Amino acid sequence: MDTLENIKQQIADNAILLYMKGSPNAPQCGFSMRASQALMACGKRFAYVDVLSNPDIRSELPKYANWPTFPQLWVKGELVGGCDIIMEMYENGELKTLVDEAAAESEGDAE
Repeated sequence: MDTLENIKQQIADNAILLYMKGSPNAPQCGFSMRASQALMACGKRFAYVDVLSNPDIRSELPKYANWPTFPQLWVKGELVGGCDIIMEMYENGELKTLVDEAAAESEGDAE
């Protein structure tokens, strides 16, 4: 599977997906740390991909997403945005609503 197909598959398979530097428990940059902390505070499980250990994804995803930086949050197959957007949505309550809806839908799919 080529890198672009892999990216599309990851986005399709995960209702809530964060492409970040490092992992939620060991982020490798401040932006990834803030984004993952905001997501964790929403209280739902989410998938993540460490772009530092996946250099092919790190180079291809910005072209596919038309978004140059990391982290990138994808919810239900749509790019939500990066750290600033995630933090703004977290602060105004939109992120929790979006995450709750996506988690509820994906749990419904599993039944």
